[in-house]
Formats: sequence, structure tokens, C-alpha cells
Amino acid sequence: MIEQAVSEGRCGYVAIVGRPNVGKSTLLNHILGQKLSITSRKPQTTRHQILGIKTDGDVQAVYVDTPGIHKNDGRAINRYMNRAATSSVKDVDVIIFIVDRMVWTDEDEMVLEAVRHSRCPVILVVNKTDRITEKDKLFPWLDDLSRKMDFAHIVPMSAKNGHNVDRLERLVHGFLPESIHFYGDDQITDRSSRFLAAELVREKIMRQLGDEIPYQITVEIEEFKEDGGVLHISALILVERPGQKRIVIGDKGSRLKVIGHDARLDMEKLFDSKVMLNLWVKVRSGWSDDERALASLGYTELP
Repeated sequence: MIEQAVSEGRCGYVAIVGRPNVGKSTLLNHILGQKLSITSRKPQTTRHQILGIKTDGDVQAVYVDTPGIHKNDGRAINRYMNRAATSSVKDVDVIIFIVDRMVWTDEDEMVLEAVRHSRCPVILVVNKTDRITEKDKLFPWLDDLSRKMDFAHIVPMSAKNGHNVDRLERLVHGFLPESIHFYGDDQITDRSSRFLAAELVREKIMRQLGDEIPYQITVEIEEFKEDGGVLHISALILVERPGQKRIVIGDKGSRLKVIGHDARLDMEKLFDSKVMLNLWVKVRSGWSDDERALASLGYTELP
């Protein structure tokens, strides 16, 4: 829910788009100075549109982190993620289109088609340039990219180490319209604490499991309450098959303990509170390909 606007100056929405695993969530987290969007080396980590709000003096930028646009849309959850990503380019003031180093794929082309006819400026970010070994090839590559469409700017960057992120922010600020601030100056997201807790658990699952299990996993927060200065959080991990449940739990519960330990530490940093975290794993067959089940689990686009 949007809070009552409290300041004037510049304010606007900034969509961060790109194919999976190009660094969209890493960029948002670096801009905000704290973890908001979950990250992993696995593609399609982000499933929802997430607003990250950065207020710098009289300028408020509302960043929309999106799922990666991808070709595989056979399952309901994949269709949901593509809809969430493509809808983010509507009614925003600036688009940040991220690509990965000197690589251009069919999915990058899909993103290009999604932003090509936008009515707002599109800033192309070439991420992970710190990993390019043949630096002399970077500028010819940037020149090639400039011919794909009339980008407002092209910014070589490393979202992970922060190189050129400040320059990107200055460029974004220059395109934001004069407006009252949409959110309180101390607010960093419109998402609830329950949502953020569920995402942290899901991040630790993905980092622990690697390629051992497909993406038919989601997390529901069943309890979130403060008692005596301690946050008590109970999270239900949903999988689709009994074999997946055994993998998540691990031998004698070893893997689930690591997931819980790592998630709890991040929650304590995020919520600035001691956390008691309880995790359970349950089989719910077919949830990731059932539109009604997805809606009940909170997979709905932002208005």
C-alpha cells in the first residue's frame, strides 16, 4: 500500500529488466545498500516484481526488480514470471535493460522487443564487465549494441563490486519527473516482512540444492509474530514430489538445518531482531502448473 506522500522533488518508477541471471537483483541490492531481492547463480531466481525504494535528498527512485524474461513458458509459473517482467515496462519513467558482458542471446532479443516501443528512456547496462579478459573488444561491442536501438545511454558496469553504479543512478535521476514522493523517505520497499522472510528461505534453498532439484519449490509463511523482542517465524516449504522433500530435508535433517541457519542470520540482519525460525516441508503436487494454486500462494502481478 502506498503511504501518504511526504516530500516534493523528483520521483518516478524505474524498471530493471533483462533475461535470467544477468544481475538485476544484485544491482537493486547494491543501490539500496542492503539485501532486498534474493540472488543465486541459478537463473529465474526472482519470481515476483519487487519494488525497491531509494530516496536521496529530494529525489526518490522506485526501482522495479523483475523476473528474467525467458523462452520456456510451458508451465504456469513460467508464464506468470514472463507476464510480471513484460508488464513492468508499462507506465514507468525509465527502463534499465541489463545484458551480461559480451553475450547476446535469443532471450536478450526478447527483452529488446519488449522495450523497443516504450515511451520512456531505455538505459542499456552491460554488466559484469570486470570479468571481461579481452578489454580491447569491449568498445567495439558497445558500438554494436548501440545499433540495436536508440538507447538513452549505454553503461558498462559491475553490479557486484559497484563499478559505475553511482553513474547509473545519476543518469536515472536525470530522467525522473518533478513529483511529490510516492513513499515515505525511510521506506525501502512496498513488500511485507512476511514476503521478505519467505524469499530469504527460498534463496537459501536454491543456494543449497544447486542442480539437485527443479524449481517446483515455494515458501509460505504460516506464522510471523513478535514476542518479548523475538520474532517467531514459521515457514512451510512446498515441493511437488516426495523425492524432492527428502532432498530438501537431507540426511537426518542436515540440509534443512543449514537452510534454516543461513536464512535466520539474514532475517536477523534485515529485521534487526533476534529470530526463532521453524521450517517444515510438505508435498503439494502440481502447484507450479496450476493458475489457481499460484494465485493462492501470492503469485499475482503488481497493479
